[in-house]
Amino acid sequence: MTDQTAAVPPTVYRSSPLRMVLVLVGAVAFVALGADLATGDGSVKNRLVGGAGLLFFGLCALMCANRLVRGRPELVLDAAGLDHVQLGRIAWHEIAAVGIRVITVRGATQRVVELVLTDPARYLARAPRTVRTTAAANRRMGFGPANISTTTLPVGPEAVVTAMRRHHPALVVSG
Repeated sequence: MTDQTAAVPPTVYRSSPLRMVLVLVGAVAFVALGADLATGDGSVKNRLVGGAGLLFFGLCALMCANRLVRGRPELVLDAAGLDHVQLGRIAWHEIAAVGIRVITVRGATQRVVELVLTDPARYLARAPRTVRTTAAANRRMGFGPANISTTTLPVGPEAVVTAMRRHHPALVVSG
Protein backbone atom coordinates (compact mmCIF):
# COMPACT_ATOMS: atom_id res chain seq x y z
CA MET A 1 0.00 0.00 0.00
CA THR A 2 1.41 3.37 -0.97
CA ASP A 3 0.72 6.72 0.65
CA GLN A 4 -1.28 7.63 -2.46
CA THR A 5 -3.64 4.63 -2.20
CA ALA A 6 -3.89 4.99 1.59
CA ALA A 7 -5.22 8.52 1.02
CA VAL A 8 -8.01 7.27 -1.26
CA PRO A 9 -11.16 6.93 0.84
CA PRO A 10 -13.04 3.62 0.54
CA THR A 11 -15.39 3.29 -2.40
CA VAL A 12 -18.75 2.03 -1.15
CA TYR A 13 -21.40 0.64 -3.49
CA ARG A 14 -24.81 0.10 -2.02
CA SER A 15 -27.45 -1.94 -3.78
CA SER A 16 -29.80 0.05 -5.93
CA PRO A 17 -33.10 -0.18 -3.98
CA LEU A 18 -35.14 -0.12 -7.19
CA ARG A 19 -33.11 -2.92 -8.75
CA MET A 20 -33.29 -4.97 -5.55
CA VAL A 21 -37.07 -4.57 -5.40
CA LEU A 22 -37.34 -5.61 -9.06
CA VAL A 23 -35.17 -8.68 -8.42
CA LEU A 24 -37.32 -9.50 -5.36
CA VAL A 25 -40.55 -9.15 -7.37
CA GLY A 26 -39.11 -11.41 -10.09
CA ALA A 27 -38.06 -14.04 -7.54
CA VAL A 28 -41.49 -13.98 -5.89
CA ALA A 29 -43.14 -14.39 -9.30
CA PHE A 30 -41.01 -17.47 -9.97
CA VAL A 31 -41.83 -18.79 -6.49
CA ALA A 32 -45.52 -18.51 -7.38
CA LEU A 33 -44.94 -20.26 -10.71
CA GLY A 34 -42.95 -23.01 -9.00
CA ALA A 35 -45.65 -23.48 -6.38
CA ASP A 36 -48.28 -23.73 -9.11
CA LEU A 37 -46.26 -26.36 -10.98
CA ALA A 38 -45.41 -28.29 -7.81
CA THR A 39 -48.99 -28.49 -6.57
CA GLY A 40 -50.81 -28.75 -9.90
CA ASP A 41 -52.20 -31.81 -11.60
CA GLY A 42 -49.25 -31.97 -14.01
CA SER A 43 -46.72 -34.70 -14.59
CA VAL A 44 -44.12 -35.83 -12.09
CA LYS A 45 -41.54 -33.91 -14.15
CA ASN A 46 -43.54 -30.67 -13.80
CA ARG A 47 -43.88 -31.23 -10.07
CA LEU A 48 -40.13 -31.80 -9.68
CA VAL A 49 -39.29 -28.74 -11.78
CA GLY A 50 -41.83 -26.70 -9.82
CA GLY A 51 -40.40 -27.88 -6.51
CA ALA A 52 -36.84 -27.10 -7.58
CA GLY A 53 -37.92 -23.65 -8.80
CA LEU A 54 -39.80 -23.06 -5.57
CA LEU A 55 -36.72 -23.88 -3.48
CA PHE A 56 -34.23 -21.96 -5.63
CA PHE A 57 -36.27 -18.82 -6.15
CA GLY A 58 -37.55 -18.96 -2.58
CA LEU A 59 -33.93 -18.78 -1.38
CA CYS A 60 -33.25 -15.98 -3.87
CA ALA A 61 -36.26 -14.04 -2.55
CA LEU A 62 -35.16 -14.53 1.06
CA MET A 63 -31.60 -13.40 0.30
CA CYS A 64 -32.87 -10.37 -1.60
CA ALA A 65 -35.30 -9.38 1.15
CA ASN A 66 -32.55 -9.82 3.75
CA ARG A 67 -30.21 -7.57 1.76
CA LEU A 68 -32.93 -4.93 1.45
CA VAL A 69 -33.62 -4.96 5.19
CA ARG A 70 -29.99 -5.11 6.38
CA GLY A 71 -28.79 -2.30 4.15
CA ARG A 72 -25.20 -3.56 4.20
CA PRO A 73 -23.08 -2.21 1.33
CA GLU A 74 -22.91 -4.57 -1.64
CA LEU A 75 -19.24 -3.85 -2.35
CA VAL A 76 -16.54 -1.88 -0.50
CA LEU A 77 -13.15 -1.21 -2.07
CA ASP A 78 -10.26 0.10 0.03
CA ALA A 79 -6.46 0.15 0.11
CA ALA A 80 -6.26 -3.42 1.45
CA GLY A 81 -8.75 -5.12 -0.88
CA LEU A 82 -12.45 -5.58 -1.35
CA ASP A 83 -15.36 -6.75 0.75
CA HIS A 84 -18.31 -8.13 -1.20
CA VAL A 85 -21.63 -9.11 0.33
CA GLN A 86 -21.48 -12.60 -1.21
CA LEU A 87 -17.76 -13.21 -1.79
CA GLY A 88 -16.49 -11.90 1.54
CA ARG A 89 -13.14 -10.17 2.03
CA ILE A 90 -10.43 -10.57 -0.64
CA ALA A 91 -7.07 -8.80 -0.37
CA TRP A 92 -5.51 -7.20 -3.46
CA HIS A 93 -2.50 -9.53 -3.24
CA GLU A 94 -4.89 -12.48 -3.71
CA ILE A 95 -6.10 -11.09 -7.05
CA ALA A 96 -3.85 -11.75 -10.07
CA ALA A 97 -6.10 -9.83 -12.48
CA VAL A 98 -9.62 -8.56 -13.05
CA GLY A 99 -11.65 -8.51 -16.21
CA ILE A 100 -15.16 -8.02 -17.50
CA ARG A 101 -16.74 -11.23 -18.74
CA VAL A 102 -20.09 -11.97 -20.30
CA ILE A 103 -22.19 -14.83 -18.96
CA THR A 104 -24.84 -16.12 -21.36
CA VAL A 105 -27.56 -18.43 -20.09
CA ARG A 106 -30.36 -19.37 -22.47
CA GLY A 107 -29.87 -16.26 -24.57
CA ALA A 108 -29.78 -13.84 -21.63
CA THR A 109 -26.45 -12.11 -21.07
CA GLN A 110 -24.97 -10.54 -17.99
CA ARG A 111 -21.64 -8.75 -17.67
CA VAL A 112 -19.68 -9.48 -14.49
CA VAL A 113 -16.37 -8.44 -12.98
CA GLU A 114 -14.28 -11.58 -12.86
CA LEU A 115 -11.57 -11.79 -10.22
CA VAL A 116 -8.72 -14.03 -11.34
CA LEU A 117 -7.34 -15.30 -8.04
CA THR A 118 -3.71 -16.21 -7.39
CA ASP A 119 -4.76 -19.26 -5.34
CA PRO A 120 -8.45 -20.18 -5.89
CA ALA A 121 -8.24 -23.25 -3.62
CA ARG A 122 -6.98 -21.15 -0.71
CA TYR A 123 -9.80 -18.64 -1.21
CA LEU A 124 -12.43 -21.40 -1.49
CA ALA A 125 -11.24 -22.92 1.80
CA ARG A 126 -12.45 -19.80 3.63
CA ALA A 127 -15.14 -18.60 1.21
CA PRO A 128 -18.80 -18.38 2.20
CA ARG A 129 -20.82 -21.56 1.64
CA THR A 130 -22.74 -20.13 -1.33
CA VAL A 131 -19.47 -19.40 -3.14
CA ARG A 132 -18.13 -22.90 -2.45
CA THR A 133 -21.41 -24.38 -3.70
CA THR A 134 -21.39 -22.46 -6.99
CA ALA A 135 -17.63 -22.82 -7.64
CA ALA A 136 -17.98 -26.12 -9.54
CA ALA A 137 -20.69 -24.71 -11.82
CA ASN A 138 -18.57 -21.61 -12.45
CA ARG A 139 -15.59 -23.81 -13.32
CA ARG A 140 -17.67 -25.82 -15.84
CA MET A 141 -18.66 -22.55 -17.54
CA GLY A 142 -15.00 -21.46 -17.69
CA PHE A 143 -15.12 -18.96 -14.81
CA GLY A 144 -13.25 -18.72 -11.55
CA PRO A 145 -15.00 -18.84 -8.17
CA ALA A 146 -15.06 -15.06 -7.59
CA ASN A 147 -17.29 -13.02 -9.88
CA ILE A 148 -19.03 -9.77 -9.02
CA SER A 149 -22.40 -9.21 -10.61
CA THR A 150 -23.23 -5.54 -11.05
CA THR A 151 -26.94 -6.20 -11.56
CA THR A 152 -27.86 -4.71 -8.20
CA LEU A 153 -25.12 -2.06 -8.12
CA PRO A 154 -25.73 1.57 -9.09
CA VAL A 155 -22.81 1.39 -11.58
CA GLY A 156 -21.67 -0.91 -14.35
CA PRO A 157 -18.66 -3.23 -14.40
CA GLU A 158 -16.36 -0.66 -16.04
CA ALA A 159 -16.87 1.76 -13.15
CA VAL A 160 -16.13 -1.00 -10.63
CA VAL A 161 -12.89 -1.95 -12.41
CA THR A 162 -11.86 1.74 -12.59
CA ALA A 163 -12.48 2.11 -8.85
CA MET A 164 -10.47 -1.06 -8.18
CA ARG A 165 -7.53 0.43 -10.09
CA ARG A 166 -7.87 3.66 -8.09
CA HIS A 167 -7.37 1.67 -4.88
CA HIS A 168 -4.75 -0.68 -6.29
CA PRO A 169 -3.00 0.90 -9.32
CA ALA A 170 -0.86 -2.21 -9.94
CA LEU A 171 -3.98 -4.32 -10.50
CA VAL A 172 -3.81 -6.10 -13.86
CA VAL A 173 -6.88 -5.70 -16.05
CA SER A 174 -7.32 -8.53 -18.55
CA GLY A 175 -9.46 -8.65 -21.66
